[in-house]
Amino acid sequence: MKLRVGIAGYGLAGRSFHAPILTATDFEITSILTNNDVRRRHAKEDHPEAKIVSSIEDLCAQGLDLVVIASGNKSHLPQSLVAIKAGIATVVDKPMGINVSETRQILDAATDARVPVTTYFNRKWDSDTLTLKRVIRDGHIGKVIRMDSRFERFRPQLNPQSWRENNSPHDGGGLLLDLAPHLISTAIECFGPAELISATVRSIRGGADDDCVLVLAHESGVESILSASAVVGSPGPRLRVIGSEGALVINDLDPQEALLRAGKSPLEGRWLEKTSSAATIYRGEAQENFESDPGNYCQFYSLVHEAIVNKTAMPISENEILNVAQIIDDARKINSHG
Repeated sequence: MKLRVGIAGYGLAGRSFHAPILTATDFEITSILTNNDVRRRHAKEDHPEAKIVSSIEDLCAQGLDLVVIASGNKSHLPQSLVAIKAGIATVVDKPMGINVSETRQILDAATDARVPVTTYFNRKWDSDTLTLKRVIRDGHIGKVIRMDSRFERFRPQLNPQSWRENNSPHDGGGLLLDLAPHLISTAIECFGPAELISATVRSIRGGADDDCVLVLAHESGVESILSASAVVGSPGPRLRVIGSEGALVINDLDPQEALLRAGKSPLEGRWLEKTSSAATIYRGEAQENFESDPGNYCQFYSLVHEAIVNKTAMPISENEILNVAQIIDDARKINSHG
């Protein structure tokens, strides 16, 4: 059963990270909101049957089953509230709100209106996260003690065209709002609820924050050390997970981002291309290649589809969304006082 979806925003997020996954997962993109001439052209080229509109109100008037908010971070709250008021199930790209207060407003509005809402923590369906969950479940490295998880890049010059790299946190900029939510959400997915122990959030290049290190303590006893940075000349492994009987190391980022940026798409809920990241288990000098799970973001939208059709729960819980938002707020507070 195809569901009708409208996308608010058709930049990188809307065009590359949502639209291809939606069309591969029993959704029909029937309308797109953008006021940018270049993006309007892209929208028409990609989805010639879709109606291009200029306001969130017009988008929500198109008889939709789902609205996807893929606009700039500062627009998430007002656009989400319009969609919820219209009674339409809503997916908000991360971060749901730029702080805990905004996030609570969206979630409370959805609860009051009895409208399903969730956020796009798609990295929970990365190859590395799925592989780690199986390693934990099957006890391949014993009891997990610590995880190092990172999105590290080397981009020493600011991109003057990027609002994420130049806008203040109040306007939704910075890596603490861009990449840290993925790191935090996957840590919570694997090891349960957490609180922030320490944080360093800095601007090295003179724009928005571009170097962040967060240390979390999970209720399960695991410690997560999370790094999001644009100024690392020698990026570390994507994951290094320390257990009592060995360590799991996954060096490379899940391939799906590169495939989507290159214009590739899944077909009927599955990738034809390889979407697994090489994994190795180390036990001192001994090492063994470990078969990794393929990543697939379609699983997120399959669960959203099921939630709308069968009235099941959305894929990301309210508690997890709030836990992530609170950790980000706490990191900001620590550094504003430091």
